[in-house]
Amino acid sequence: MSDGKHGGALGSVYDAKSPEEIAALYDGWAEGYEGEMARAGYRHPTICLALLARHLPKGAAPILDAGAGTGILGEWLGIAGYPEAEGLDLSEGMLAVAARKGVYSRLHRLALGQPLPFADGAFAGIVSSGVFTTGHVGPEGLDELVRICRPGGVIVLTVKTTLWDCGFADHVADFAPEVTIAEKTAPYVSMPGETATVPSLAVVLKKAG
Repeated sequence: MSDGKHGGALGSVYDAKSPEEIAALYDGWAEGYEGEMARAGYRHPTICLALLARHLPKGAAPILDAGAGTGILGEWLGIAGYPEAEGLDLSEGMLAVAARKGVYSRLHRLALGQPLPFADGAFAGIVSSGVFTTGHVGPEGLDELVRICRPGGVIVLTVKTTLWDCGFADHVADFAPEVTIAEKTAPYVSMPGETATVPSLAVVLKKAG
């Protein structure tokens, strides 16, 4: 499934065929990533932060930024009152940029969709911005996030509407009653500057306490 006809680095990562290829492409894009996404009007991190602040008390810790990239969201978590955050990403290059910001207590090179080396209920909140999208991570990536989310905690994620309607919503429903949808936004375009962008949703999942 194609996310329209994006060009440049963005188009390349959407067309990638394996996690290794995705990681390599992001490694090469890391230094220019934030500038390009800013020019595209990238909205996911802002929306995720707003939803996290609405559903998780200030000071809750630790937070996991699952798909941290260059640490765009990580920079804002502390400002918003979440002082302890860890980040994970598939790309060493992106994590290297994030590390320079000094906003994460730990960084992990890991892939969603595979077992994660964290204890059950390790995180008070989890944010996954721009990860559940074309060519990246499918609904199977949610399983481990649910496991490592603390009872009473929240998972804030974005997902393409095309993925949501083609199995993702059903996968979320399978977690009930352990996990319920606390909030779901209307569809929105994550990058207004990219005319080919397929709309997304932001979803807040609440884990039973």
